[in-house]
Amino acid sequence: METKKKLLTYAGLKALEDELENLKVVKRKEVAQKIKEAREQGDLSENAEYDAAKDEQRDIEARIEELESILKNAEVVVEDEVDYDKINVGCTVKVFDITFDEEMEFKIVGSTEANSLAGKISNESPVGQALMGKMVNDVVEVETQAGVMEYKILAIDRTV
Repeated sequence: METKKKLLTYAGLKALEDELENLKVVKRKEVAQKIKEAREQGDLSENAEYDAAKDEQRDIEARIEELESILKNAEVVVEDEVDYDKINVGCTVKVFDITFDEEMEFKIVGSTEANSLAGKISNESPVGQALMGKMVNDVVEVETQAGVMEYKILAIDRTV
């Protein structure tokens, strides 16, 4: 089974690498210390601290495995080489929401970086897919959970 490449911006790559480093260097030691302290308390069969520490260890190892898989299959978008006449991963896009009569701004990122609360939308999301490849002044219609939305593209910028 071929694994799909994960698109990342350089900032997204750096954030994942930093998280992985923190989990391997800091969190693993912390949880190992918790397990050691819980073992020293005696009977492990009724030791809630030991069970909690083992659960935390399992979660950390699962996240490390997930991050390593993402990074192994990552394709970094070199933002300096992105064509800013068209919307692509790594762009910040200013749109006018015709449906709700308001301006909005999105940063188009790979799916692993998406965070709608921070204005980062995935290139694989309905809105992201509709915007990809479009140019300033284009109007796009997007089928969303809230119904059909219309956006007019006002500006495409490079994100620093």
